[in-house]
Amino acid sequence: MVNPTGITAPTLNELLLSIADRKDQLDRLRPLATGALKQLQKYYDVELTYTSNAIEGNTLTLRETAEVIEHGITVGGKRLKEHLEAVDHYDAVLWMRELAAQTMPVGETIIRDLHRRIVARSEPDIAGIYSPHRRRIAGSPVVFPNPLKIPDLMEDLGRWLETAAPTPATAFEAHFRLTAIHPFSDGNGRTARLLTNLLLLRGGYVPVAVRPEDRTVYLDALEHGSLADDPAPFQTFMHRRLDATLAEYLDAVRESLPDVR
Repeated sequence: MVNPTGITAPTLNELLLSIADRKDQLDRLRPLATGALKQLQKYYDVELTYTSNAIEGNTLTLRETAEVIEHGITVGGKRLKEHLEAVDHYDAVLWMRELAAQTMPVGETIIRDLHRRIVARSEPDIAGIYSPHRRRIAGSPVVFPNPLKIPDLMEDLGRWLETAAPTPATAFEAHFRLTAIHPFSDGNGRTARLLTNLLLLRGGYVPVAVRPEDRTVYLDALEHGSLADDPAPFQTFMHRRLDATLAEYLDAVRESLPDVR
């Protein structure tokens, strides 16, 4: 596969080999020192909040998001809802990390709890509640399932998740299936991305951010998957992001451990 820059992009099989190698390198560095781990987690948790909200149109910058989260600073010219979205999402990330360290099966209830936390302050009226209305995305031809079918579809998704192995492929399939159902009035993408990262952390991987610059490719891959019943481009895109994130994470870990080469 050749991207617009003329550089040959790795295939999914090549990405799988690279991811396995990078994870093996990371596993050999574990357990990480508490101080180094806390700093890395804080950085990635703020980044996850910024990027996931930015994908959905939140205009807070990375620095502004950090200031809202860490210091409760109100950013002039930005809507109150954007501030609340930052606080909500960060709290949901922290809860997701706690859950990832436990053995409780991930199922439908967890998905609803993730959504409830993501919109707890910004949109409390829809928190954890399946939409009774038809859902559409402006500019997209994708048609989501009838709202009457949502409970059964989510029950099926939850049952599958409860027994699925926490692999990257599972994490990304869960993301795709949740966004294809689109059960909530708002916050579906943010919930799907946190669900993905919950499963990645359970599997010993690192959380993956879909950056604002990835938005078009990311949404196109999701749309293509729904319209053509072909999730392969989405799986490849997300595996590429995981591979890149693992490389960044390894570099950051090694920088914090000077005796490691």
